[in-house]
Amino acid sequence: MAKYGYIRVSMNQQNTSRQEDFLVGYDIPEGNLFTDKQSGKDFNRPAYLEMMKKLSRGDLLIIKSIDRLGRNYSEILEQWRIIAKEKGADILVADMPLLDTRVKGRDTTGTFVADLVLQILAYVAETERAFIQQRQKEGIASAKARGVKFGRPARKRPEEYREVYQLWEEGRISARKAAKKLLIDHKTFLKWTREDQKMEKNP
Repeated sequence: MAKYGYIRVSMNQQNTSRQEDFLVGYDIPEGNLFTDKQSGKDFNRPAYLEMMKKLSRGDLLIIKSIDRLGRNYSEILEQWRIIAKEKGADILVADMPLLDTRVKGRDTTGTFVADLVLQILAYVAETERAFIQQRQKEGIASAKARGVKFGRPARKRPEEYREVYQLWEEGRISARKAAKKLLIDHKTFLKWTREDQKMEKNP
């Protein structure tokens, strides 16, 4: 049986020493420690993929906490299945003893309990994401009802705009020349003219 440790932080600037210090107590050979400094949104990470190539039946993978493995619980469930079922390796999540497939010497109880706990965690995570999205939608709707504007503020028209607009409306200059005079994009100028024409029709 070989022991492997996996460490992950989200950014290069973040320190891995806490996870490294924590895993020291598990006597993992230095060459079997794999570290990624990358987001946990998926499992396309170089160190993780390299570790998965080495991990084999009867080995033990140790991580400090489940969120170090990843953030996407549907993908965590799939990786857990690959490690525990296809590769036949054990997994220990150190700060959550129930996530330990070694219980009772590799009979089915340990794997069943760990799988069940992981399914519950996945359900809670997905439910919380749905609640967050719903709260965001409700917050935006409430803010809009109070007159809060979203997006970038409308660009203020230059002082010369009315004069240039008049020249354009009389056909004395093109939209591109008008925009050039105002130091703006001609699409912006045309957008303003449409808004003004609409206001003139519906005062």
